[in-house]
This record gives sequence, C-alpha cells and structure tokens, in this order.
Amino acid sequence: MNIAIIKYNAGNIFSVEHALRRLGIEPIVTNDKEILSNADKVIFPGVGEARTTMEYLRKNRLDELIKSLKQPVLGICLGMQLMCKHSEEGDTECLGLFDTDVLRFIPKEHDDKVPHMGWNTLTNTNSPLFEGFDKEEFVYFVHSYYVPVNNFTAAQTEYILPFSAALHKDNFYATQFHPEKSGKTGERILKNFLNL
Repeated sequence: MNIAIIKYNAGNIFSVEHALRRLGIEPIVTNDKEILSNADKVIFPGVGEARTTMEYLRKNRLDELIKSLKQPVLGICLGMQLMCKHSEEGDTECLGLFDTDVLRFIPKEHDDKVPHMGWNTLTNTNSPLFEGFDKEEFVYFVHSYYVPVNNFTAAQTEYILPFSAALHKDNFYATQFHPEKSGKTGERILKNFLNL
C-alpha cells in the first residue's frame, strides 16, 4: 500500500511516520504533487500555527492539491483545523473542506487550562475510523483551538465544552487528537484508515 505523508513546515511528521512503521507500512514523506496525487492514502499531520502554515501551503500550491485529492485523506491536529473554513488563530482563511470554523478555548473555571493537553475520551463516534469501538476510548490531545460540534462531527470530546474530536466528509477524515500518540486505540484508528 502506497501511503504518503504531506511534507510541509509543521512538526509531528516523524511521530506519524514511526506509528505507520509500527504497523508495517513504509510511508513516503513528500511535497511532490504527483506522488501525493497517486498515493493510495494521504496523511496531513501537523503541529504548528495556522497562519504561517496556510501561507506556506498557498506559496507551495499544496492548498489546491489537498483540496483536489480523491483518495482517503486523514488530517491530524493542526491538519484537521486547516481543513476547516476559518481559524481564530491568526484570523486565518483555511482550506474550507469542512464548512465550520476553528475557535480558541476560553477558560470558564479557574482550573480550565489552555491548551487542552492529555488523555480524554471519545464519545458519539460515527465514522469508519472508529470501526470496532464498543466503548468510550481514551486518546491523546494537545490543542488550544477547537472545532465546535457540527454536521461533519464524527466523534466528540468534552473539555470546557463539547467539541469535535473528529470530522468526516466524503474522502476527508480528520482527528483533533493524535492517533500516533494514543497507544493501542490510536493504532486501531490508523489501521481503520489504512483499511478504508
């Protein structure tokens, strides 16, 4: 199976690469448009800041490429947020694959810490990514911005308020959490993506 990871100015690419290797997959890390277009599956990872990352994607025409992909695509963390319409982080216009905005967490209680960091449960799962899940599973999050629950929500988590832990529309899948850092549960999610 030919799996490509989009190479761009964001962190976290190597942990995704290692997670796939643990599953017996040797991914290609590339920004070559032809290789990405012809891959069986594409992963759009990301740890970074929305505005500078979108500027980089536009400058290198990766924004148009991502939108044109027809095979299954998995956005992770910042990757998921950039697949939305607009982010409050840097007042950034994003890719618009999901018609929803990305908002900053506003603490309500004294002990509400931002970023939301650590393990939390997935609820209301409804996507092939969560095939075989029969109970609430724990996954690992690190983020200061969130996507509200919307028509594309494929899983929910609650921190300060309920938000989208995952999104799904057509061939585009996305997780706010890091499957590559979420132990056996994350491995199952990656396997489900590879099996799509």
